[in-house]
Amino acid sequence: MAPKESAAIAHREVLRLMQARDWRGADAACRHLNAKFPQFAGAWFAASHIAMAQGAAAPALDAIDKAVALGPENPTFRLHRATCLMALHRRREALDAADAAQRCAPADPTILDAVGTLRSRANDQPRALAAYDRAVALAPHDARFRYNRASVRRFVGDLEGAEADYDQVIALQPLDYEAYLNRSELRVQTAARNHVTQLAALAAQPIADWRGEVQIRYALAKEYEDLGAYEKSFEHLRRGAAKRREHMNYDVANDVSTVDWIIEAFPHGPGATGGRAVGAPQVAEDSPIFIVGLPRSGTTLVERILDSHSLISSAGELDSFALALVEAARRRSGRAQVPRRELVLLSATLDFAALGQDYLRRARGAFGGGGRFIDKMPLNYLYCGLILRALPNAKIIHMTRHPMAAGYAMYKTLFKDGYPFSYDLADIGRYYAAYRRLMDHWRLTLPGAIYELSYEQLVSDQIGETRKLLAYCGLEWQDACAAFHRNPTAATTASASQVRRPIYDSSVAQWRHYAAQLATLSDALTSAGIDL
Repeated sequence: MAPKESAAIAHREVLRLMQARDWRGADAACRHLNAKFPQFAGAWFAASHIAMAQGAAAPALDAIDKAVALGPENPTFRLHRATCLMALHRRREALDAADAAQRCAPADPTILDAVGTLRSRANDQPRALAAYDRAVALAPHDARFRYNRASVRRFVGDLEGAEADYDQVIALQPLDYEAYLNRSELRVQTAARNHVTQLAALAAQPIADWRGEVQIRYALAKEYEDLGAYEKSFEHLRRGAAKRREHMNYDVANDVSTVDWIIEAFPHGPGATGGRAVGAPQVAEDSPIFIVGLPRSGTTLVERILDSHSLISSAGELDSFALALVEAARRRSGRAQVPRRELVLLSATLDFAALGQDYLRRARGAFGGGGRFIDKMPLNYLYCGLILRALPNAKIIHMTRHPMAAGYAMYKTLFKDGYPFSYDLADIGRYYAAYRRLMDHWRLTLPGAIYELSYEQLVSDQIGETRKLLAYCGLEWQDACAAFHRNPTAATTASASQVRRPIYDSSVAQWRHYAAQLATLSDALTSAGIDL
């Protein structure tokens, strides 16, 4: 048998094992193939995929580099190299690799679409949009390309363009239920211009995939609420949330216990750092600003206000602190997997200076910018005690909101990832009580170190609260912070459409339309001693 044919047969076996997700078998077969045929680029490409599937980004990069050396004009190799670099938080190099892929295939819409996706993941939204524009121009009837472009148009504030794209996606793919939901969320629906009739017709039909039913229910809930049909809105929301919860393996008790373990592990503050006064001038060039709290509590609004300042840039919702923490705990334990309770206990004994440096390295690699930056991951509230030990110059802004308003805002949001507690009112109540208990603990043990900002107060006195916020961050007033809705930078969270509007108060008491339907939530909160 000729060597080329022999390599092809071995390669097919590697691909079969990969398809079966037998990563150990695929790894062994691919190592043998690469040893025997080191000039076979496809095998190095497969080896890189296998390494990535096993969470080994550095070996994956080594393997794809070999494939690229053998096939430098292959755009797929270049794109996968960009993916490996992103996994290693080497954002700038990843974008360069994506550019190289585009140069290899400037008229291939599939490659252009993939380049756009990589750029969007790297938060280079304007150039992601350019790639999608080219892909759509080359293949105007491919719904995937239009859907991806619609997402980025929403991020950059082109809401009319996004709606036009979603209309086209729905025309091309009437069963793309996510497109219906995304379209509904772009703007406030009106009596003269809405999609209720179309959505209600879809909801009346059997939908094979439960995910599609959930998306249509949430879309109807959103549009009926905009139209003031509150009973209809909540009924669709209730059914959609129940269906989503039905397909989740989640127990809120685990999150409640985690809060107890954190309080147990950090009974005291970190000494002088914890006693820092609000607004004290401990501001360094690399001082990150953390915005923490619950999702839908106004964290994106505050992010946009601060990001409008010329000396601050937003890095978005980073998982960098959690990743640095887990990695440090793994090293300390000597094990690849550490149970959650042990991880919490270990977190109190880490080298905090090293943890801070690792966080900054990861954050800057993911963000790709210099100077002071915002990390808007809401769940960093779990780590306030660790953050101020690891990064003594950090600023932490805690967004608060009326408990019922916060609970309802989370309940009516279909999150793409995370927040599994948000689909059941009793779960939300228990989670909220645990969150409040932990924030009360941080307030006690870190006196003056965390800046509390009420969403309701910010809405009622935007200028006054913004001045105090900037002072806490060590920043001079700039008029742009008052006109945050004109900020041209991309917004990629669930609030991407809302932050394009001037500040508004319509959502402050919106939950009151559903006081009776939210009784399970209010009962859970009052039972936990939460003042409503």
